Amino acid sequence: MEEDLVVISRSIVKSRNVNKSSVEKKKIHLSPWDLSRLRFGYLQRSLLFPKPGHKTDLARLQTSLSVALDRFYPLAGRLVKVENEDDTVSFYISCDGSGVEFVHAVAKDIEVSDVLRLPGSVPGFFSSFFPATGIKNYNGVSRSLLMVQVTEMKDGVFLGFGYNSTVADGNSIWKFVNEWSEICSKDSGYETFKRCLHLKGWFFDGIDSPIHIPDPETKATSYATSTNLQETMFHVTKENVLKLESKANGEVDQKISSMQAVLGHIWLSMIKHSGMSREEETHCRLPINMRRRLNPPLEEECFGNVSQTGIATDTVGELLDHGLGWAAAEINKMVRSQTYENAKASAENWVNNVKIPVSVGSTDLVVTNSHQFDVYCNDFGWGKPIAARAGPPYVNGRLVVFQGVEEGSLDFQACLSPEVVGKLSMDIDFKSYVSIM
Repeated sequence: MEEDLVVISRSIVKSRNVNKSSVEKKKIHLSPWDLSRLRFGYLQRSLLFPKPGHKTDLARLQTSLSVALDRFYPLAGRLVKVENEDDTVSFYISCDGSGVEFVHAVAKDIEVSDVLRLPGSVPGFFSSFFPATGIKNYNGVSRSLLMVQVTEMKDGVFLGFGYNSTVADGNSIWKFVNEWSEICSKDSGYETFKRCLHLKGWFFDGIDSPIHIPDPETKATSYATSTNLQETMFHVTKENVLKLESKANGEVDQKISSMQAVLGHIWLSMIKHSGMSREEETHCRLPINMRRRLNPPLEEECFGNVSQTGIATDTVGELLDHGLGWAAAEINKMVRSQTYENAKASAENWVNNVKIPVSVGSTDLVVTNSHQFDVYCNDFGWGKPIAARAGPPYVNGRLVVFQGVEEGSLDFQACLSPEVVGKLSMDIDFKSYVSIM
């Protein structure tokens, strides 16, 4: 199917006021949270829409993107790498208005149903629907920090985008998409969208900027990404979300949230079928929004990458012996430990012993995105989305969280080995709460 996608055009969309903006020369230094992601690939997300009854208005889509970039101007910038005299490098974001890469493609033989059921084995045709496949965050010195691709399908429209996670986290990128769609759908014009952007400041006292690090390009070790992976969708109804929450809270003496309970169930089920020994360690990695946890706290609207990864660690034996409540409580304990004091200490330790990881371990449940991001409010003139999906990079154990179409339900796009997927599909306990789509 991949050969059925034809790229019609490639262009650069710049901020509407790029020549007038007073923020063109603004420099944003990168924090340890940003720098530690330099070797990771651009995160990629998408929205799937029904085919509109009229011709897709790409000109309006690009114009509204240009207007949205007036406010979210860091997305139109580039990374700048500075070579230091001590054989290290430093990075910062230059808000120079270089623009956003925009791709228009057509896949006339691919249907909405093909995307909804996913291609299964990865990589498949799905990869070509995303604009930033294979792009690393450190490539932001020459590639745009945001990339957009619109693919017109046989019976739908696929809006895919990839973004550099040194410039924005999931919270910020979805707020940008929300505003972009609102601008695009406004019939009254674009002049009302002039709200200021709240940028994060440098919030760790005692850490000088810019931070000197080894060059992530020349010091990177090559590694092979496994292609023996399978993508599948998990769906949890509102009723089953509440059942898991109740079950987890009935097993432990602490307040477990619904998301922690669902993640505990998936983590436990995945490990049960992983083939790992009881002595091996497994981790649940979860992005933590630090905006309100910092001191002083930042506004929730603050734009940038203000998330750090929390890691819950257990042995396989501990998880299997204690069950759902234990797994959910371990996630809960990890989340509660994400304080300003711990974040500051972690950042200081990182600066003193810089490590820029290439990938995460295959024994991890790697959770990204959030059910709190409003993905179904986005209407670009084609109606509400049918579904939200994630693109490459593919990592074993990756679990991308989306709110479900039905209120209170959850969708998870999982990337696992075919063996684990096969065993989960026969696991009665797992399927009593989770539907495999």
